[in-house]
Amino acid sequence: MFLHASYSLVDILWSVLAFSFLVAFVLHKLSVLLPLRFQKSRLHVFFQDLIRYGKTKETLKRDSWLRVFDVPKRWFWHFYFVSVVWNGCLLFLTFRNQSYPKWLGSLCSILGSSTNANSHGLSTLLVQFLIWIHSLRRLLECLVVSVFSNGSMHMAQYLFGVGYYIVFGLTVLSLDQQTKGWIKWRFFKCMFMLYSDVCFIFVGVGPTLSQLDWYHVIGIVLFSVASVLQHQCMVLLAGLRTGESGLVETLAHKVPHGGLFEWVSCPHYFAELLIYTSFSIIYGGHSLTCWLVVLYVFFNQALAAQLCHELYITKYKSYPRNRRAFIPFLL
Repeated sequence: MFLHASYSLVDILWSVLAFSFLVAFVLHKLSVLLPLRFQKSRLHVFFQDLIRYGKTKETLKRDSWLRVFDVPKRWFWHFYFVSVVWNGCLLFLTFRNQSYPKWLGSLCSILGSSTNANSHGLSTLLVQFLIWIHSLRRLLECLVVSVFSNGSMHMAQYLFGVGYYIVFGLTVLSLDQQTKGWIKWRFFKCMFMLYSDVCFIFVGVGPTLSQLDWYHVIGIVLFSVASVLQHQCMVLLAGLRTGESGLVETLAHKVPHGGLFEWVSCPHYFAELLIYTSFSIIYGGHSLTCWLVVLYVFFNQALAAQLCHELYITKYKSYPRNRRAFIPFLL
């Protein structure tokens, strides 16, 4: 049972995003059943141009005017840089346990939340910290680990990606009022209350640690496992283009093997879903807003995984047919 019955603007926003990517996923799946004439139409090509990026975009036959809106896929690191800065600032403001600037309070009010810095709970602090860690890791992976080809993405995708982590950071603040009044897991709460006096040397941290509950522990564990899994995927993908010396030898696309790649085409997308699921668990699983974010991530990553899976099957005749696109054994 969710802790708030009415929909806020932030709930509507994530509902619309989730529904939009669900529609895009369904339309793409149905498009292969349509006549070839329609598949070559400008409307269909425009649609495919919007939902594809990187290697899945390279085989799309587009008019030259559509290429005007292309930006390099390697600009992915911009998303995570913005997130590190923005969510790092929000984390700092929350950690200070003081009132927010008026402009930030106004943004939260527009989204439907009356945030009060004095009421911030451990769930909010943890999710803010973990999303910052996630963004920092992905930023370093983009800059140091990943080997990008000359693939591109649509300018609309780029702008969406830049704004995504800004909106998500504000969403986390709006979740703060949904975590009050929950039954605590007494064992862990009492353990951490013993350390609250020691931890109080950090402003506001002592009282916050006393809120530790079982769902915080499970969420952190799931986040850690999913992060390690995703990092391993990034290393395996980068290894397809580098030699033993670590130097780039090719920018060509190859079939990945090892780890969860033996089960799904895009395990890094599956890991992304697990990461956002861990955030919802950290909020005790009672936040409708957080589950709407997870639903959006599910449809977003499912669409990207499906496009990648279809490319592998089409391009490589010996591609393992037992692999799923996104979720092992299911999708």
